[in-house]
Amino acid sequence: MIVEGELPAYYETLMNYVHLNPGRAELVNVEKGESILDYPWSSMAGGYAAPLGKRAKWLAAEMGMRVLGFTDTAAGRQELVSYLDRRILEEGKRSGEVTLAEEADRRMSDLKRGWYWGRQEFGEKMLKLGQNLINKGKSREYRRSPQNLAHGEREAERLVKEGLKAAALQESRLAELKGSDPRKVALGMLIWKTTTVSQEWIARRLQMKSTANVSQLLSRTRPGKNNEKLPLALGEFIANQSS
Repeated sequence: MIVEGELPAYYETLMNYVHLNPGRAELVNVEKGESILDYPWSSMAGGYAAPLGKRAKWLAAEMGMRVLGFTDTAAGRQELVSYLDRRILEEGKRSGEVTLAEEADRRMSDLKRGWYWGRQEFGEKMLKLGQNLINKGKSREYRRSPQNLAHGEREAERLVKEGLKAAALQESRLAELKGSDPRKVALGMLIWKTTTVSQEWIARRLQMKSTANVSQLLSRTRPGKNNEKLPLALGEFIANQSS
């Protein structure tokens, strides 16, 4: 995940989110006297709270502690652990969670899923910086970089909305139709061939039961096949998008 460094608050929020994972997962019970240090597989117990000579050399703990406002000393490390335990005690399962503003770019930056953490302007800047590399990608595996996936989801969403409009099909009706409905299959094939989204995304968005179902349907379908069974406007839309 790329983190915006211009505003330290994003880095600080991410640090707290990661370190408070054991609290959210209820792997430690602070109310019963346990501490975040009782979860030995975290970067806190195995790194930040450990003395300098007992932590991995690659771990930039001193810098991370400085961002959080603590010193990399015995006293500072103890203060950091106490601070995290206190947050777990006060916030419980929601410790470290972030409430996003309504205008936040939830598709790409929400800590739980996404490839960057920062302002939307920062994400757009990163997309532009990576565009040349994205354009060089020849294989689907390369094109599935985090930045390109974000772009791919936007494009796939556009194809869904415009495709449904061309088919005169309301989104609310998707759940009523079979996964093998020709309109769903045709749109799924278009999205799979022209964007970087996964078949799991297609299955979920077009309500086609499962990824396995989408895989089977697309493997049996050639682009353009059976377009005569589609509404004329949808067939034309798919032909135009594929050219």
